[in-house]
Amino acid sequence: MAPKITRIESTEFRYPLEDVGTDENGFNLIYSPGETTERKLFALRVHTDEGIAGEYVGGNSPAAAQINTFADYLVGKNPLARERHWSEIKRALRKYDRMGMGPIDIVLWDFAGKYYDAPIHELLGTYRTRLPAYASTYHGDESGGLDSPESYADFAEECLEMGYPGFKIHGWGGGDGARDVDREIETVHAVGERVGTEMDLMLDPACELETFGDALKVGRACDEEDFFWFEDPFRDGGISQHAHRKLRDFLDTPVLQSEHVRGLEPHSDFIAADATDFVRADPEYDAGITGAMKIARVAEGFGLDVEFHAPGPAQRHCIAAARNANYYELALVHPKCQNTQPPVYADGYSDMLDAIDSNGTVPVPEGPGLGVEYDWEYIEEHRTGSLHVYE
Repeated sequence: MAPKITRIESTEFRYPLEDVGTDENGFNLIYSPGETTERKLFALRVHTDEGIAGEYVGGNSPAAAQINTFADYLVGKNPLARERHWSEIKRALRKYDRMGMGPIDIVLWDFAGKYYDAPIHELLGTYRTRLPAYASTYHGDESGGLDSPESYADFAEECLEMGYPGFKIHGWGGGDGARDVDREIETVHAVGERVGTEMDLMLDPACELETFGDALKVGRACDEEDFFWFEDPFRDGGISQHAHRKLRDFLDTPVLQSEHVRGLEPHSDFIAADATDFVRADPEYDAGITGAMKIARVAEGFGLDVEFHAPGPAQRHCIAAARNANYYELALVHPKCQNTQPPVYADGYSDMLDAIDSNGTVPVPEGPGLGVEYDWEYIEEHRTGSLHVYE
């Protein structure tokens, strides 16, 4: 008899980030001494009649709202029929961005690994078990942290000494002159001159630059310092194929796009339109491990590399099974405050700055499923009152 889903639980909880605030517009996380920011996540469990539960912690409120619309469909279904569920839920969410697909699909993969007593990367097909990581910074601040081109260069040098083979700059955000293009350019040069011959360097303005012209100026600075990629530069929001194809025409630095388009077909269109050099994928954003690996295979077919967004156990399993991926993004890191990792791992799993070994790599979890043990006592203690049960 095939296993059946008997109950789905979604728990909203919060956790604190010390010495972390937001920029003046309130959108970017930055170093802010003495301030505490609370971050909200969701913990999902899919229970089955096998006595095995698939688990995942992540997601956001829009994704949770979408899960509310299709959770009842899954109850009573075979949790191993991931491709069928992926297709049906994709259609059900056709009017939305489909962010709700990711967490559920990851949970079903976690169940499958536990059911077969194997890590997810083995079910996908293992290519490697150690992943080269790059240090991906918080946004710039004005508080004595990453507050100048020199401070970015100092931190890049610190990361190099730790063993990191790559370093990515998230520059300054906010309005009223905080987005100073000259300072962005100076930071590119400061970091490039300090460590550019020893590390792969990346720049991700996170769509902060206001015009195509600003993106062109900053991109040409990246050219001069031989940056590895230039990511999501300006205010189109990272979604215009035409604009990024034009930008590529003027720059030597490879462009990395598609973090802000959702799912297989828009990513495929970006590739076919020559609108990006590297392809972005994220198991949480792009309809789960199932969706992210489809994107990785499409990119491979076009001869391109896929770079997975953000850290996490699901990302590690995807990269472990993708030949055409270069780096694991260890984010967000800073010389004076902690990463944004939630304190929910009871087994020592870490995405903190010091998680790499001397070769700049992180391991792929080897336990069944995602291979991590969640601290459900912590999650329950920090529950914000939102608990949805479907059965």
